[in-house]
Amino acid sequence: MKKASEILFSQNHQIIEEWEKRAKKEILASKNTEQLVLRNQLPHLLDGIADIMSRYKEFEHVKEDENYEEIINNSIDHGRHRATSSQYTVKHILEEYILFHRVITDVLRKNDCYTAEVGILLKYTLETAMLNSADSFNNSLQDMRQKLVGTLAHDMRNPISAALFAIDIMRYEHGEERFNKVKKMTERSLRKSIELMEGLLDAISVQAGDGITLNFDEIDLLKDIKWVRDEAQEVYDNKIELVAPDTEIKGVFDGTAIRRVLENLINNGVKYGSLDQPITVKVDEDESQVSLKVHNSGDSIPEEKQEKIFDFLNSSHDEKTGQHKSWGMGLTLVKIVAEAHGGNAKISSNEKDGTTFTITLEKFLNIPGRTTSKLNYVSMQ
Repeated sequence: MKKASEILFSQNHQIIEEWEKRAKKEILASKNTEQLVLRNQLPHLLDGIADIMSRYKEFEHVKEDENYEEIINNSIDHGRHRATSSQYTVKHILEEYILFHRVITDVLRKNDCYTAEVGILLKYTLETAMLNSADSFNNSLQDMRQKLVGTLAHDMRNPISAALFAIDIMRYEHGEERFNKVKKMTERSLRKSIELMEGLLDAISVQAGDGITLNFDEIDLLKDIKWVRDEAQEVYDNKIELVAPDTEIKGVFDGTAIRRVLENLINNGVKYGSLDQPITVKVDEDESQVSLKVHNSGDSIPEEKQEKIFDFLNSSHDEKTGQHKSWGMGLTLVKIVAEAHGGNAKISSNEKDGTTFTITLEKFLNIPGRTTSKLNYVSMQ
């Protein structure tokens, strides 16, 4: 198998290029996938197989090889990636591995080094990689649905609780003005719950690569920001300070989604920040972008958590220990919404300055209408 190993090492690039060419021709879901994204973990998988071949003459000892575990890990990562790629299904993943097997076999036969032992090793490792990748794909999709549903269900608690509270304190004898104010608060909270419920139904049927459904419209974003600040001030003991332009902030946004983002960030600031310090919401804009910053004092977030705090499929979100266990769910939404608006989400946190979350939004990237956001791949490595 040593000769086969040398061929796979020396022709790794050519094999991947040939596979990619055939994949784009034969696998429908791969046609619109970028080159680097499409290749994903396959070059590492190929190197792993070649490395095993270089050290064994027979197949018997392959299962005990440490590098074989790396092959499995690469295939799991491959499946997770495909779960965040639009239009992919398990069928497409299986087709990718079958095609990969054929390309490798063709190259080895062309170089007169395809033997029975080589064939058995290829068949075993690639079939195992295929099964792990497909299983990882399905698990990741399920994880996405659970997290999207969990995020939406979590966000529905606040408006429903606010509506119940408003109904409980609604008394006509307190005066017509007070009565009408509380009535409007109730109506507003219930409308928001209905909007979130529609998103909940969308999340249940999420497909590979899908995030949340957004409804873009040309609005004054500052109204939504002030709405969130005013409602938060009624709910929390912390002072909620707003530093924003005096004029309108016009653009094409999903106002409901951005309200949810701010609510999550303010809620986290209250939950993890100092009880006696204000939460500051700072808004800046230029001709093309809006920047939203939410700052709180108090304990900082560990640097190792900062690096992956927005990751959608990161396993650290499932940790059962740690002070900031629940950061992940709301921040999943923050990242998705920011990227759907052509922007990004960042965090800065240290003991001296406290914690600041910053999201940027492009004003006119989108057009009015309904669309489904896309998820970005998060490597487990």
